[in-house]
Amino acid sequence: MLNAPPIVSQPSSGSAAPDSSPVALRDSRIVGRELILPFLLLALPMAMLYWHIAFKLVSDWYNLGDDSHGFLIPVFVLFLLWTERERYLKVPIRTEWAGLALVAISLLTLLVGVFGADLFLQRISFVLLVSGLVWTLLGRPMLKALRFPIGVMLLGIPLPTLVLNHITFPLQLLASRVASGMLQLVGVPVLREGNVINLPAMQLEVAEACSGIRSLMSLLTVAIIFGYLVERTNLRRITLALASIPIAVAANSIRIFGTGLCVQYWDPEKAMGFFHEFSGWLIFLVSLTLLYGVHLVMGRFSSKESAA
Repeated sequence: MLNAPPIVSQPSSGSAAPDSSPVALRDSRIVGRELILPFLLLALPMAMLYWHIAFKLVSDWYNLGDDSHGFLIPVFVLFLLWTERERYLKVPIRTEWAGLALVAISLLTLLVGVFGADLFLQRISFVLLVSGLVWTLLGRPMLKALRFPIGVMLLGIPLPTLVLNHITFPLQLLASRVASGMLQLVGVPVLREGNVINLPAMQLEVAEACSGIRSLMSLLTVAIIFGYLVERTNLRRITLALASIPIAVAANSIRIFGTGLCVQYWDPEKAMGFFHEFSGWLIFLVSLTLLYGVHLVMGRFSSKESAA
């Protein structure tokens, strides 16, 4: 009697065969090598081009209080790349030579920045170069997928002096106007001349360092990072980032208002010394609290819309 062949169960026509996890894992590793290897080969020439630019940038982050939030940027970018790695591995990879145009523009920007002694152009060229290399080696879909991490890198680059001056002076006038109005509301006689607040005790000048630009850039950076971590939709993330601007302006005005009260009713020297520095940290904590409050309010409205 012949032995009957073993019965092999076949998947029904209505259901697809399950995917094999070893094959999927092997494919992910292949894609990962295709994603990382080109940039590893380019790491040495890029390091030779930008090491002195990066050293000066990190030095500015350390020495200039207005730019100290820059230390958060590389950490956050690496966090984004790691947490979203599965999504990036699914993006199709292809070579697009059109990206070489952006690479050429970035190198030209670097040359102009070096010969023109413009640090902003030198630093911005690195972001352009990374974008051009991603476009060339990995394709436009990958560039689109990485647009947020690449865009976040811009937050670590200090604004050029020309742009900074156009932002700082209006902020000085706005902060002095709001603070002098608040002082008048509580009965302090005030005469404001531009960014100078004349009090009976002394003259209070809202200098560039007191314009609020430092708290504005720091709070905006924190708002973008916080929004990415806790908000579910891009609309709420953008709203949270935009809310940081009026919060920073209002908080800085309150700081000047508190300094004016201490000058008038306490000790002008202590008000301009310890209290002025301490109030900066205190007001920044208040700004973070207000930013969290905006997050809670948006969550409350979203809950009501979902319930409806």
